[in-house]
Amino acid sequence: MVAIVLAIFIIGYIAIVFEHPLKLDKTVPALLMGSLCWAAVSLMYHTGTMEVIDTHDHIFSMAGGMNEENEEGFLSLLLHHLGKTSEIIIFLIGAMTIVEIIDLHRGFEVLKGWVKTKSRKKLLWIIGIIGFFLSAIIDNLTATIVLVTLLRKIIKDRNDRIWYVSLIIIAANAGGAWSPIGDVTTTMLWIGKKVTTAGLIDWMILPAIACFAIPFLVASFMKPFVGSISVDAKEDVEAERLLSSRTILFVGLGAIVFVPIFKTVTHLPPYLGMMLSLGFVWLVSEKIHPEEDFTAERKHLYSAHKALSRIEFSSILFFLGILMAVAALETMVVGGTGALKYAAMQLDAAIPNQDIVVMLLGVGSAIIDNVPLVAAAMGMYDAPLDDKLWHFIAYTAGTGGSMLIIGSAAGVAAMGMEKIDFIWYFKKITWLAVLGFLAGSAVFLGLFYMFE
Repeated sequence: MVAIVLAIFIIGYIAIVFEHPLKLDKTVPALLMGSLCWAAVSLMYHTGTMEVIDTHDHIFSMAGGMNEENEEGFLSLLLHHLGKTSEIIIFLIGAMTIVEIIDLHRGFEVLKGWVKTKSRKKLLWIIGIIGFFLSAIIDNLTATIVLVTLLRKIIKDRNDRIWYVSLIIIAANAGGAWSPIGDVTTTMLWIGKKVTTAGLIDWMILPAIACFAIPFLVASFMKPFVGSISVDAKEDVEAERLLSSRTILFVGLGAIVFVPIFKTVTHLPPYLGMMLSLGFVWLVSEKIHPEEDFTAERKHLYSAHKALSRIEFSSILFFLGILMAVAALETMVVGGTGALKYAAMQLDAAIPNQDIVVMLLGVGSAIIDNVPLVAAAMGMYDAPLDDKLWHFIAYTAGTGGSMLIIGSAAGVAAMGMEKIDFIWYFKKITWLAVLGFLAGSAVFLGLFYMFE
C-alpha cells in the first residue's frame, strides 16, 4: 500500500524535475502530488490497510473498525502538517511583499551608487560581498534578481556580464545559508525548531564565508576578471531613485532583520514577527511621498496592494504542494515508525558516516530541489535543537545547488534573466562552486570536531 503513495510522489517529482522539457509549471505537479498523496493515505487508512503516526509516535489505525478517536487523530494529524506548512507560507508571503514594496520605491537603485570602480577584480568583490550579505537579509533568490538587474545597468557587454552573474549565484547561495531568512530551507529549519538564529549564525558564518571567498579568490586571477572594464556607474543614478528610495530600503531591510529579534524576545513563531514587520513597512509606504508632486491618483503605483499583485504566488503554491506531499510520506507507518524515519534508519545502516550522507544531500540539491530534500530530512531525523546535523544540512542544501545552474532558485533565475547556457556554466563555473562547497564543508567539520 505504501508503494502507491511512493509512486504518486515519484511521478510528481519527475514531472517537477523535467518541468522545462514538459513545458509544465512545477506548481501543477506539486499541487497534484500533495493532494493525491493525502487522498491515497486517507483512503487506505479508512479501509484499514494503512496506519498513520503523529509527531509524538502515537500510531492510529482503522484496522479494528471505525471509531471517533482514530478519526479525530487522523484529522488532527492533517491539520498539524497544514499548520506547520502554513507558518512557512505566511512567513514567505510577508518577506516577499516587503521586498516588492522596496522594489516599487526603487530602493535597490541605492545599491548602484555603491559600485564606482572600473577594475574587474574590485567589481567582482564588491558585487560578491553585496550579494553575500544582501541574500542573508532578503533571501538568495531575490538578491540574485536585484544584482543581475543592477549588473545590466553597469556592464553592457553580456559576455562580460554572465561571468559576474554566475559568481553571484555562488555568493548568494553561500550568503543565504547562514541566515534563518536567507533561504527557504534555512527558514524551514528555523520555523521547524531545528536551529536557532544565534546557533545558525555561530556555526555557519565561517563555512559560508569560505564557500563564497574561495571561488572568488580563485576567480580573481582568471582572465575574465583581470584588467579594467567599461563600467557605466553614474548614468541616471539619481534620476532612477525616488524621494522614498533610501528610506524604504533601510526600513524594509531593517524590518526583515527585526523578525529573528522579535522571535528571540517574545518566543513567538517567526511568522508573527513577519506580520508585524510587514504591517510597519506597509504603514511607512502609505505615509511616505515618493515624488515631489505626489498626488492621491498616483498612490496606487507605490502601494502595498500593487506589491502583493507582483508576488510570485505560483512559488508559494509549489511549496504548499511539495511540503504537504512530504508530510504524507512522514505520516505513513513503515516498520513500526514513520516512512521517512524508516528510510533514515536504512540509510544509516548502509552509510554509517552521517557526514557523508549530508554531503551527498548537498550534491543531490544541485539536481533536485533542496526544499523537498530538507523537508524529508526533517522528517527522517530526530536530532535536538541546534544539533550539528541540522547546521550541516542547512549548509550543504543551501550551497550545493550552486554546482549546477539549475540546482538553485538563484541559478534558475539568473539562467532565465541572462540566458546562460547549462553547458557553459558546467564547464566554466561548476568547478569553482565545487571548490567552495568542499572548502565550506571542511571548515564546518573542522570547527565542529575542534569544539566538540
